[in-house]
Amino acid sequence: MTDDSANSHPDDLDTLRDFGAPPSLGEIEEMGRRAYDALPAAFRARCGPVAIRALDFADAETLAEMEIDDPFELAGLYRGVPLTERGHDDPTGIDLVFLYRRAILDWWVEEEMDLEDLIRHLVVHEIGHHFGFSDEEMEAIEDQAD
Repeated sequence: MTDDSANSHPDDLDTLRDFGAPPSLGEIEEMGRRAYDALPAAFRARCGPVAIRALDFADAETLAEMEIDDPFELAGLYRGVPLTERGHDDPTGIDLVFLYRRAILDWWVEEEMDLEDLIRHLVVHEIGHHFGFSDEEMEAIEDQAD
């Protein structure tokens, strides 16, 4: 072992090894889609079209807009016009939930939780912004999806 090993987290590495190779962007997107599909039907019906997109990190423009210096601090983001702000004549485009793979994997390793549970939490949280839900309301939706 090198001197750098003192700063590594062997338990975290073991967790990643148990999973095998870290999930790809496509696998993260698929987990996000499964999480969305498992949400209560009434909730999904109110969402309209939602696409799930995985990227390794948020782009520099998004980070600057959100005043975030460290890209590992942003694991998910909702992009679209929240229903609470839409007018009757607004275009009905597809809203997006971005899942930022590298930040998600770091969070997953630190929390030692199930990756699918973490992604479901992110999807609910990001779509919850679509409706202006409180944390308590989002937690109830997550519980219904269990």
